[in-house]
Amino acid sequence: MKRLILILGDQLDLQGAALRDFDPRIDEVIMIESADEASYVWSHKAKITLFLSAMRHFANRLRELNYPLTYIQSPQLSIVDAVKEKLVNEKIKHLICVEPGEWRLKKQIEELAHELAIQLEMREDDHFYCTHQEFVKWAAGKKEIRLEYFYRLMRKTHHILIDSEGNPEGGQWNFDQDNRKSYPKKGPGMIDQPVLFEPDSITKEVIDYVHATYADHPGSLDHFRWPVTRKQALEALDYFVEYRLRYFGVFQDAMWTDTPFGWHSMLSSSLNLKLLNPREVVNAVLQAWKKYSLDLSSIEGFIRQILGWREFVRGMYYLDMPQMSLDNYYNHQRSLPKWYWTSETQMSCMKDAIGQTLKHGYAHHIQRLMVMGNFALLAEILPSQVCDWFLAIYVDAIEWVELPNTAGMALFANGGRFTSKPYIASGAYIKRMSNYCDSCKYKPEVRFGEKACPVTNLYWNFLIQHRSQFESNPRTRLMTANLNRISDDDQQSIVKYAEHLLDHLDDL
Repeated sequence: MKRLILILGDQLDLQGAALRDFDPRIDEVIMIESADEASYVWSHKAKITLFLSAMRHFANRLRELNYPLTYIQSPQLSIVDAVKEKLVNEKIKHLICVEPGEWRLKKQIEELAHELAIQLEMREDDHFYCTHQEFVKWAAGKKEIRLEYFYRLMRKTHHILIDSEGNPEGGQWNFDQDNRKSYPKKGPGMIDQPVLFEPDSITKEVIDYVHATYADHPGSLDHFRWPVTRKQALEALDYFVEYRLRYFGVFQDAMWTDTPFGWHSMLSSSLNLKLLNPREVVNAVLQAWKKYSLDLSSIEGFIRQILGWREFVRGMYYLDMPQMSLDNYYNHQRSLPKWYWTSETQMSCMKDAIGQTLKHGYAHHIQRLMVMGNFALLAEILPSQVCDWFLAIYVDAIEWVELPNTAGMALFANGGRFTSKPYIASGAYIKRMSNYCDSCKYKPEVRFGEKACPVTNLYWNFLIQHRSQFESNPRTRLMTANLNRISDDDQQSIVKYAEHLLDHLDDL
């Protein structure tokens, strides 16, 4: 009996679960470019281009292998509608796919199978170390769900950075304290830039199509150089471990004007499109560690992001959806400032971080968490609007990874379901980790008044509004201790000025 195999735009692996037992004599692949996927959030042109170019390259590879393929480019049909049309017209009763990375699409496919009374074989994505069942079993009955304990389990289970006696390499599990340095005062100096890929004919065709079809969408395509094939992704991985890994750890939290990539790997988009498997990324890093005698703290910091955090947020996404998308612990209701879409703000940190985002579709994790996410929390923005923005604007954003990071970590929207505290900071943190404040009209040390840094003012206002919560948490009690050193009169002035800023967010 003929089987239809649906390959989604973030499942581009010939060795993936969907094609595991593919029989070209009777089976057929379907791939769909749907305008819905680019428009249900107002997606960055670079994100649309990355997905479409990678899909078209993958489709060409399938054709080279003589895989029967239906490739649909539909401005009208959704993915599910296109699949339905194919199933009904050809009377196909067996649909195979890998579990989608977005809850809404997973439910739509399941509902379609029920409607048509067909056999649906939804296979788990094998581009992860931890299965859903394993994560559910680990999380069951825990009062506190925390990354650190899950990460240790992953290290032990897969024997990664574990010595011959079963202990963590270097005598400790986590070297995070060694990976928080800012760049020197004179700047980052010479950085080996990530390998960039000139658009080929397929990508150029996609760029022209996106310019014509999504002209009103945010972002630029002038600097589109992302890997769109497995060969390019492997080249990007090799280059990172050879030239950039050695300084990744120490400067992974550092920020600097007009330095969009720093020493970061730039591999997240390839991992999330499944052009790379996390196992080969971790193995390449471990090999480089031994080959070049690299610092263990840098190696551990990188592996924690892949083996720890990436696996953890995926587990939490499927564990907590759909509630995760609805959570709003602080009941924040303000609208996202318009300059999140334009970078036209007087705050240098936001201007640079959003500006590079619009230019490249990329910002690293500290820019996302402690600049753009931090401000959105302090400014009391409705979480769903912030999550939609992050999902729309980054080339590596797929909901399974974006939503837990944004709603759960950056916005504390689920009230600390898997984080021990809200991740908030004043302008002093941004000044310490960057040079943004050097060129800013606002002063990070000023708490209220025209020269006050909005981040600083809203930080202290947030602490005042939620004093009891922060006071009761051992990890945040120092913040309220510092708040208690501010006079009552100054605290009143902070609150009054914050009310002014919150009413005029678009003007900052």
